[in-house]
Amino acid sequence: MAVYFDHRIEAPESSAVPSHLTWHSALPVLAVASSSPTNEGNVDLYLQQGEYVESCHVGRAHQPRVLRWHPTKPVLALGWENGEVMLLTHPSGDQTVLPNTHTASITLLEWSSSGSRLVTGDQTGGLAVWKVDARGRLQGNHLVKHEYNKPLTCCIFKPAAPGDDVAMLARASVSGDESALDMFSWKGAPLKMGPQEGLAFYVATADGKFHSVDERCKTNTLLSVEGAIKKLFYLIKREALAVITETLMLSQYTLGPEGGAQEYMKVKLSSKTGQNVDIVWTENSLLITVSGEHVIRLWDLERDDNYVLSLDESLGFERGEMINCVSYCAAKEILAGGTSHGRIAIWRMVAQPGSSKGDTSGQWKLQTPTEIGGNVTQIQWGSSLNLLAANNSNTVLILCEHVMSAHFGQQVAAVQLTPTQLSITQFNTGAQLALQSDTHIKGVCVTKESVTVWNGKQVTGYELSGTVLRSTGEFPCDSHVVAVHGENLYTVEPNRVQIRTPQGTVKQLLTFSKAEGNPVLLSVCQSYLVVGTDTAHIRVFDLSRRDAKAHCSAKNLADQIASLGALRSVKCNANGSQVSILISQVNGRPDHKVYFYDVEMDTVTHFDFFVGRPTSGISQCEDSERQQFQGTELSGRCPVSHFWDESEPRLFVCETVPISSESSSTSSVDMADVSVVTLFCTQEHGLLLQDCYPKPAGLQALLALDVPYYYFSCKLLFWRAGVFLPEPGERDPGLTEVSATTSAPPNQTQPLKGAPVQFPNMVSRRALREFVGLETCEKATRDAMLNFSFYLTIGDMDEAFKAIKLIKSEAVWENMARMCVKTCRLDVARVCLGNMGNARAAKALKEAEAEPEPEAQVAMLAIQLGMLEDAEKLYKCCQRYDLLNNFYQASGQWQQALETAESNDRIHLRTTFYNYAKYLESMGNKTLALVYYENSDTHRAEVPRMLQDDTSSLEIYVNKMKDKNIYKWWAQYLESQSDMDSALHFYECAQDYLSLVRVHCYMGNIQKASAIANDTGDRAASYHLARHYEGHDDIKQAVHFYTRAQAYNNAIRLCKENGLDDQLMNLALLSNPEDMMEAACYYEEKGTHMDRAVTLYHKAGYVSKALELAFSTQQFSVLQLIAEDLNENSDPALLARCSDFFITHSQYEKAVELLVAAKKYHQALELCVTQNLTITEELAERMTVTDSKDLSEDARKEVLEKIADCCMRQGNYHLATKKYTQAGNKLKAMRALLKSGDTEKIVFFANVCRQKEIFIMAANYLQSLDWRNNPEILKTIIGFYTKGRAPDLLAGFYEACAQVEIDDYQNYEKALDALTEAAKCLLKAKDSSGGQQEARVADLQHKVSLIKKFVHARRLYPENADEAVRLCEALLEEPELDPAVRIGDAFGFLVEHHCQQGNLEVAYRKLEELQKRLPSQNVRYYISQASLEALQRGMGVSIDGDDHRQTVKEEDEVEEDLNLS
Repeated sequence: MAVYFDHRIEAPESSAVPSHLTWHSALPVLAVASSSPTNEGNVDLYLQQGEYVESCHVGRAHQPRVLRWHPTKPVLALGWENGEVMLLTHPSGDQTVLPNTHTASITLLEWSSSGSRLVTGDQTGGLAVWKVDARGRLQGNHLVKHEYNKPLTCCIFKPAAPGDDVAMLARASVSGDESALDMFSWKGAPLKMGPQEGLAFYVATADGKFHSVDERCKTNTLLSVEGAIKKLFYLIKREALAVITETLMLSQYTLGPEGGAQEYMKVKLSSKTGQNVDIVWTENSLLITVSGEHVIRLWDLERDDNYVLSLDESLGFERGEMINCVSYCAAKEILAGGTSHGRIAIWRMVAQPGSSKGDTSGQWKLQTPTEIGGNVTQIQWGSSLNLLAANNSNTVLILCEHVMSAHFGQQVAAVQLTPTQLSITQFNTGAQLALQSDTHIKGVCVTKESVTVWNGKQVTGYELSGTVLRSTGEFPCDSHVVAVHGENLYTVEPNRVQIRTPQGTVKQLLTFSKAEGNPVLLSVCQSYLVVGTDTAHIRVFDLSRRDAKAHCSAKNLADQIASLGALRSVKCNANGSQVSILISQVNGRPDHKVYFYDVEMDTVTHFDFFVGRPTSGISQCEDSERQQFQGTELSGRCPVSHFWDESEPRLFVCETVPISSESSSTSSVDMADVSVVTLFCTQEHGLLLQDCYPKPAGLQALLALDVPYYYFSCKLLFWRAGVFLPEPGERDPGLTEVSATTSAPPNQTQPLKGAPVQFPNMVSRRALREFVGLETCEKATRDAMLNFSFYLTIGDMDEAFKAIKLIKSEAVWENMARMCVKTCRLDVARVCLGNMGNARAAKALKEAEAEPEPEAQVAMLAIQLGMLEDAEKLYKCCQRYDLLNNFYQASGQWQQALETAESNDRIHLRTTFYNYAKYLESMGNKTLALVYYENSDTHRAEVPRMLQDDTSSLEIYVNKMKDKNIYKWWAQYLESQSDMDSALHFYECAQDYLSLVRVHCYMGNIQKASAIANDTGDRAASYHLARHYEGHDDIKQAVHFYTRAQAYNNAIRLCKENGLDDQLMNLALLSNPEDMMEAACYYEEKGTHMDRAVTLYHKAGYVSKALELAFSTQQFSVLQLIAEDLNENSDPALLARCSDFFITHSQYEKAVELLVAAKKYHQALELCVTQNLTITEELAERMTVTDSKDLSEDARKEVLEKIADCCMRQGNYHLATKKYTQAGNKLKAMRALLKSGDTEKIVFFANVCRQKEIFIMAANYLQSLDWRNNPEILKTIIGFYTKGRAPDLLAGFYEACAQVEIDDYQNYEKALDALTEAAKCLLKAKDSSGGQQEARVADLQHKVSLIKKFVHARRLYPENADEAVRLCEALLEEPELDPAVRIGDAFGFLVEHHCQQGNLEVAYRKLEELQKRLPSQNVRYYISQASLEALQRGMGVSIDGDDHRQTVKEEDEVEEDLNLS
């Protein structure tokens, strides 16, 4: 927690009331303007602690109006009431008065972003632009002057267009960013620098007009609004302008590239009328206003959200206190407001998980106020140090944030309360003291005998004796860090550490080389001092002797730790063997690792809190459940403070916060999610995680570790009405509060030095988990417990038990059992429970071993030890919500149990409701118990039971619920009370017809009972009434109601006893088979109604008996009905007998079915053949025997072939194919399939069977199809002949293909190819025909040679026609030319040639010769129509070789073509 040191400015006596103040943006210099009642004005400059700068005093006879600092240079622009503008330079005090340009009061001073331009404006509307050089000096006269004739109210420079930030790129390049480095390299694209600053600006006037001035200083009016413009803001993300008028009307405008402005939003801001409004605009588009109310109003323009922040009286604010002014610090995310009662209200931005910054008002947390007195009229954050200046109407105070100082050493703790006050606690004696210092305290160091405080300029020492503090001396010293050991003080200065006496005398110097740097960090533990320098070196010194001696050489950590920026903190352990280090990275962010330097081994290791485990190779046993249990608690965190135990060198503790919060402006120790992590650090085993638990609420920060306690500072208190009070909601529940009722005297506002204090203890100590309940144990027990914990952590159980074997105390064993809950070590827990003698806990732990989750077993151990919070956490961790529900119920946490059941354990929701209802009933809360009995759906029985002693309430509940079960219960109760009429009413409401009939029968209302039974058909009521009638010998009514009750055996019994044969048949058919059998026997014995007996035997399932009785009594009509139910499971003899019966009566189909059922397949097939019965696929399947027990394999195949033969005769080829295939006769199956003509199935079957004969049969079949026009069939034929190994048949097919090509298409080329393939096939074929194959091959080769000659002649014709004609004529002389080459084709070739050559006579002679050799052929087959017409014209003859058939054919073709078209 931070406190604010307030420094009142050292104003000269001549200064008057301050009116204006402003900080330099980078330097800690404050400018304050003051005015006297005589209208004289002064401007003075002050440093960060209020030091007055005499050289920079400016005084005038006029009042100052505007103050503006140069953005980067220590130059202040002053605007006076008389129109004078001057520049004041710090620290020289040089004053530069601008040329006399303005004649009225200055209202406007504004610098450009880099300070190269200064805009001045006055009350009359005069505006001037001045140029300033890089040193902040004025260059000549004004650049331009504009007159707007109205008072100027505000001005804003337009931001420059975005370009590459050279400085940022340079820093990124140095850090190793290759992309940034490439932008500087000549290999990359040219660097886009962009303008260094925007020179265009906007200016507003009191009449609501808004003007723009461009880089060339040309002005243009953009827009006009109603009322004077009070504030201007530029929204960089939207490239828009926000305008606020005096009436608090907020308007937003988009700015076009041509200079135009378009309004897109307008809203009226809320405020208190008649008050001066203070308005602040933040970079993240947050608009903050105060107007003399008790609230601050905030508008988030990006999210379109608004909310208010108000003062809280419980924090020390008073009723009626108003906020006058506001200021926002972006670097720290702090909002400060000055109040009318002299307080500074501060809100911090608190990071909320899962939400963005500035989302809602819930992210702002109001802090403890700082009181400065007076009426705060102006506050402002400023400088790079984030100082806050406040004007309280009397003077100006500078507030500097300082983290509360606190220190613990040798059982003494000191915690800072205010800038000048400490609270001191002595734990050995329990005494509490207050130390009031004369100066601000910036640091404190305590031992058991001394208290030392310092402020960076002076060190003051006090001797602590009992409850008395006595000053031992003070001396000036600039050291910002001090350490104390014994009577020695250790301070730092450049390149050395000074060892001083309490009075400041230097006794010894510890020097550091230039490379080792300047000491900046000091820490003492026992007799060892560790020093950290600004160059990341550390040195350890031994203080046990008279003079400090070096314990080790200087260690340069920069060589060991990558990306090390600076050391944040260094601490050493009790024997000086280990040094822990926290660092900041190069980018300034804290590192999420804590580093350990082993002095003896000269090595550096680390524990990484980001991943929640130590450096590689240094860890506890991996099978420990604790790693999994604590993994989520440790990961993603960052260490903020660290300590070693003051006496145990192995024990180290570290305070961590989430990574997301460690970089925020809020002090890390203010975070709620702070974890305290304890480690064992040894040379042999490295880093071992010992414990991790969240920091308790109400505690501020970890101070120290001193076994058996952790020591924490408590949350900040605030001073009110003379006493210290804790912040509301931040009280530590573990503290015992000291009485604070006595108030200080009116003239005393602070406790005296060393006086007893009147506030709660500021330091709280919490026992380590090993020492809960053992806080006062002796040192031997303490050491044994530490050793036990250490060995338990490393998994060495033998050493762990050896460490505690001499301990006899049950409390110690119980404490160790508690440790086992934390470490999830059930094996150790069993030993501890045995030594405790806790049989119940041991039994419960044994039973819990049945649970599969280790956490659930540990949770049971925690319950037995009373660690209910740990048990709850463990059940949640393993998601055993059923056990968690039981745990809540057993511990009386019923609301949590109900919530758990509703959200995660719904299977036990009703059970939970029921148990809670039972609990409420036991507590006497019957009203609420009734509700939960209803929720558990057990109210029908439980509520009447619960209310049975309160009949009036029960009757009201019964009538209210209108539930049938409750009505029935109540009716039974009334019946027991002999209130029959009321009972009948409620039985009727419950629709309990049995009870109605029972009561009516009891009362003698038989007719009413009969009506109820008949109307409702209720079986139980009918049965009760039937028994009543039977008892009164009314057999007819008894049988009727037995029948309605479906109690047919009783009805049948009465019918048999009383001879009611007609009713007996119907009742037997309605009843079960046993009753049917009895009725059939009754009819058979009686000898009458034999048809009924047969039917009943059949219905009862006794078919053989029914058939035997039917045949014997010639009941043929019934016999047919019985036969329909016969199947293969029936008696074969009965089946045969029935089939003979059906054959006799010509019902052959039924006979066949019975023969098949009797497995007489041959007879069934013969009957099908003789009677020409169609064999259906269903019948065929029934006759297909699959079980070899019924028939042998040969007999089964014979039956299948007979079935197939029948199917073939009947034309059912597909079924025949199937049966032949099942019989294994694939050839017959193929023949049947071929008869079906199903090409697709034929091809499929051939491919499946893969037999030569079947391939050949399929190919032969496919040749009968139109293979000429279907290439797929052609390919299939060739493939099948090839697979069937029939080259001779394939050759024949190729010959047929060649002939088709010649006859149909005259394509001798394809024919030649086909014949060539045929010849190849014949050559592959085996000759088994006695020389016929050779002759066939010779004939094929002769044909091939003739076709080759003809093809050659045709191909030669285009090149050498004469040679082609000669070859063709020679070919005609060949014997047996036809059918290899058709004679007509050869003659046609010659006729065509001579016609083309004009030799018509020769052509005609060739035509006549063709007609002679082929007198029956039509010459038009061979000669084109054009050649024939040429011959007719040239020779004058008529050539008509068409026969009648050809004419008819052509006519048919023409007719077909016409139809197609």
